[in-house]
Amino acid sequence: MANFFSTHFAVLLLFTFLIFFSIPITLSHSSIHDLLRSKGLPPGLLPKEVKSYTLLENGTLEVFLDGPCLTKFENRVYFDSVVRANLTYGSLIGVVGLSQEELFLWLPVKDIIVDDPRSGLILFDIGVAHKQLSLSLFEDPPSCKPGGGLENHVRRGKGFEALR
Repeated sequence: MANFFSTHFAVLLLFTFLIFFSIPITLSHSSIHDLLRSKGLPPGLLPKEVKSYTLLENGTLEVFLDGPCLTKFENRVYFDSVVRANLTYGSLIGVVGLSQEELFLWLPVKDIIVDDPRSGLILFDIGVAHKQLSLSLFEDPPSCKPGGGLENHVRRGKGFEALR
């Protein structure tokens, strides 16, 4: 009988452990924009229309919007309804769900990095090039308009092939 209870206790303990480590971190930040600011990134990297987000212990950030949408920083930018990246201080690495228009082509943004905030610059890695923009473009979260079918033309990970 004692062996029965110790086996069940061990299973219960293991189950509790697995659930605890798979649940997103409870955040004290009231918005995604506050979280970005606390991680050394400008709040205007993501639009006002963010519905919710999760941040896992390993730094995986998932941002949920009502749907795909378009906005403009220096050029037009397309957000999928879910944007994912690894969040560390001063960077979003391995970005998925964000594309930027360059010379009539939609290119996926791979990384966003602020190396030195005093420089006033932010680096966008769009695969074929690195683009430096002024941090002042990202001071305030932009409004994002529904994508209007653009999602059919912006194919993840296709780069120059996106318009074929």
